[in-house]
Amino acid sequence: MRTSPPAPVTHPSEASYDRRRLSQWLSGRAHAEGVSRRTLLRLLGAAGVAGAAPFAVPLAGAGPAAAATAPGIVKPLPEAWFTVRGTNAETRFASLAETGYHTPNERFFVRNHTATPVLDASGWTLTVWGDGLDHGGSVEFTLDDLKRFPAVTRDAFVECAGNGRSLFTTQQGQAVSGTAWTLGAIGAARWRGVRLADVLRRAGLGRRAVDVMPRGLDADYVTADGTNLGRVRRPLPLAKALDDVLLAYEMNGEPLPPDHGHPVRVLVPSWIGVSSVKWVGDIQVSAQPLYSPWNTDFYRLFGDAHPVGGSAPLTRQTVKSAWELEWNAGLARDTTHRLTGRSWSGAAGVVRVEVSADGGAHWWPARLHDAPRRGGWVRWSADWRPRSPGAYTLAARATDAAGRTQPDTTAHNTQGYLFDAVVRHPVTVT
Repeated sequence: MRTSPPAPVTHPSEASYDRRRLSQWLSGRAHAEGVSRRTLLRLLGAAGVAGAAPFAVPLAGAGPAAAATAPGIVKPLPEAWFTVRGTNAETRFASLAETGYHTPNERFFVRNHTATPVLDASGWTLTVWGDGLDHGGSVEFTLDDLKRFPAVTRDAFVECAGNGRSLFTTQQGQAVSGTAWTLGAIGAARWRGVRLADVLRRAGLGRRAVDVMPRGLDADYVTADGTNLGRVRRPLPLAKALDDVLLAYEMNGEPLPPDHGHPVRVLVPSWIGVSSVKWVGDIQVSAQPLYSPWNTDFYRLFGDAHPVGGSAPLTRQTVKSAWELEWNAGLARDTTHRLTGRSWSGAAGVVRVEVSADGGAHWWPARLHDAPRRGGWVRWSADWRPRSPGAYTLAARATDAAGRTQPDTTAHNTQGYLFDAVVRHPVTVT
């Protein structure tokens, strides 16, 4: 670390931070880098409503587009494990069967806005800067500096906000834009790193700070119309940054792989994946609420079911379930099948999963194989012995400790975010 910052200060409660940040937000006292005045005013008009939106990319077909590589992704992408979707790679959920609680690094989905940068850890530094620091300057940390802090290990999933997007079309008949994920834009890992709170306090976090904004070291994101939005960055309210956010440098006991943020990424448990910025290079600490394209035009909810100007930026993930079974899988009749799956929620641990083999007409409880945990998922299983051949529809419905249960349908939004409805999974019995 290349400076001697002042001693840390004691900060107000999370509630007082939230009140202060909201008053600044509503009064227009905010910093908006790369965001038009019109966009900022539209967001201010939606303040206090929960929601989000994504990139306006035409929806591709939901079927697999197998490939061994993808533009800008470093690791191999075997067809048995991945479906390639442009610059992204979706994990085939059936490939997670028998893999254990943690998603192996080689099977973890990849969400890239541009391309994976291959960075030298020995030359990497993290710059913490902004008027939310007591001294108003900047502090640099090397990877060795971060490893001198107390290490923290945390089990948590990372999930793209658009996970399940294609189901708006295939299941609800609604048009959406964005990458046509099914349910494999999620993975759970054991992350090791340092608390962001510890780093911010060492950098000289001031009492006026309300937002922090990590920014990645991948290339600038340029839209289809040629607008350069700069590198991926998304603000976090300071209350969240001081809660459970990590600067992670290990994933499942190994240094972060290039596609997953090497050498250091942000990990924001339970929040939408874009918050967990990969390849982090700097973090702005601000005395005013911050805006970027990734919390104004992107990652909010737009559409008839939402405010005219769009919802407020998305934060926590919704509750979902997925079967570890191929779509349209063939199963033998008069045979007892042990069917498995996983359920998760951004609000609280999953405490109950019910399953159905007739599209939701009748339900029975699945067996849970993990304890409910915040920011994690549970594995479950259910036995089913079909007696007659034909087409069947499996369904799974999760309930979390906060009382949220998956609904029958998800309110439409034009960008296809936060699909949480019960998924109808077809199988054929022969």
